[in-house]
Amino acid sequence: MEELKVYDIHQDELQKLQYALISTNKGDILLQLFPNDAPQTVTNFATLAKEGFYDGLSFHRVIEGFVAQGGCPHGTGTGGPGYRIACELLGNPNLHKRGSISMAHAGRDTGGSQFFLCFVDLPHLDGEHTVFGRIPPNQQESLKVLDSLKPNDTINSIKISEEIPQ
Repeated sequence: MEELKVYDIHQDELQKLQYALISTNKGDILLQLFPNDAPQTVTNFATLAKEGFYDGLSFHRVIEGFVAQGGCPHGTGTGGPGYRIACELLGNPNLHKRGSISMAHAGRDTGGSQFFLCFVDLPHLDGEHTVFGRIPPNQQESLKVLDSLKPNDTINSIKISEEIPQ
C-alpha cells in the first residue's frame, strides 16, 4: 500500500488556500475551499494544482444526476499521485450538496488526487468522503459549467488563490 502522506501545515499558509478556479474546456468553475474543516485535503489538492498535476487531465467519470469525477492521471479512475491521504470526516460540518467538491477514494484513507463535484445533494456520501469546498451560492455560471460536463471533458488548469479570482 502507498504511504499515507501528512502535510505539516502552518495556519498562515493554510489561510491562503481559500479559492480554486478549475478551468475546463467548457468554462470555469469557481470553488470556495474549506481549509479550516479539511486542512490536509485542501493542502493536498492545492499542492497538486500548483504543481500542474491536474493540467490536461479529464473528467473520466461523469454520471448525470450524480457526480463529475476527475484527477486520475491515467483517465481510467485507477491512478493517483503515488501516495494516499487520510479522510477528514470528524468535525467536518460540510455535506455533499449540489456544487460541493469531495475527495474520491477506494476505501477509507485511500484518497490522493481524484475528486468529484456533486451535480445534486448526495446525503448518502456524508461521513464517507471528505467535502473540502463548494461552488459559492452566487456563482450561477460555475453551476452551469458543472452541469455541462460530459465524460472526457478536460481540466485545463486549477488555480489556487487567497481572494476570489477576477
